Amino acid sequence: MESYKESFTKYFKYLINGIAFVGSFQCNLLYLANYPEGSRDYVPKPSEHCLPFKEEILTTSDNVKIRLYAIQQENNASKRPTILYFHGNAGNMGHCLPVAERLYNHTRCKCNIVMLSYRGYGFSEGSPSEKGLKIDAQTALDYIKEHEVFQHTKVVVYGQSLGGAVSIDLVSKNEDKVSGLIVENTFLSIPKLVPHVIPPLRHFTFFCTQKWESEKAIQNLKRIPILFLLGECDELIPKEHVNRLYELAKTEGGKDIQSFPDGTHVDTVAQPDYFDSIGRFLSKNIIS
Repeated sequence: MESYKESFTKYFKYLINGIAFVGSFQCNLLYLANYPEGSRDYVPKPSEHCLPFKEEILTTSDNVKIRLYAIQQENNASKRPTILYFHGNAGNMGHCLPVAERLYNHTRCKCNIVMLSYRGYGFSEGSPSEKGLKIDAQTALDYIKEHEVFQHTKVVVYGQSLGGAVSIDLVSKNEDKVSGLIVENTFLSIPKLVPHVIPPLRHFTFFCTQKWESEKAIQNLKRIPILFLLGECDELIPKEHVNRLYELAKTEGGKDIQSFPDGTHVDTVAQPDYFDSIGRFLSKNIIS
């Protein structure tokens, strides 16, 4: 049986961990803009994947300059869907170009793609936070709606992991501007994810300043179709989170969930039938 001193010492360590979890340290745990090494120094370009593109520097409503790639189909761009693509909590938009290449070239997709590096990621200015990323997401959607070609297309918001939370929040506030939503391996909220990812902090989730409450936001969606992509072997985000988000979605536009038995957190996108699943979703719900 633990002595009083041992119990107090353990409690004190937990308390210190909880206090450390507050503020900028919490953001450093969640937003891994420097991982992998060199992510702030080098951002691959779409031309490395033979994709035509324009790089834009956008100024957000709070005066932060963020970087964006606009990848436009060379033929019939105005008749193709435009994917607004949000990456996960590590790396930068250039690391997601293999996915963009498939979305651009896949026979059943043939999408335009708009993708960005959040503030504090890649060559974008600023420091990442929940409030800031939400502003960045809105800035990217506004860019699409003012673009000479993209404004005439159907917009599908697509996010992986943290990008799924960014996507759900954005669409919950802009459903009238969006035609569909695709999310992969995302979570209910940060407070509900912390006990799984960092067990010692499970008693301190009330300290969370970065919440990303997707379980609430997704219930605001009323009409658009949603596709959930789930890696059954995701070691970071429990599959129960995705399944619960699917249950909570009550949209009249319909919802689908596609599971990949061997998909982990980082390689679900590489599983067989992944892009075919997206293609079927687009063909059924977006492409007339």
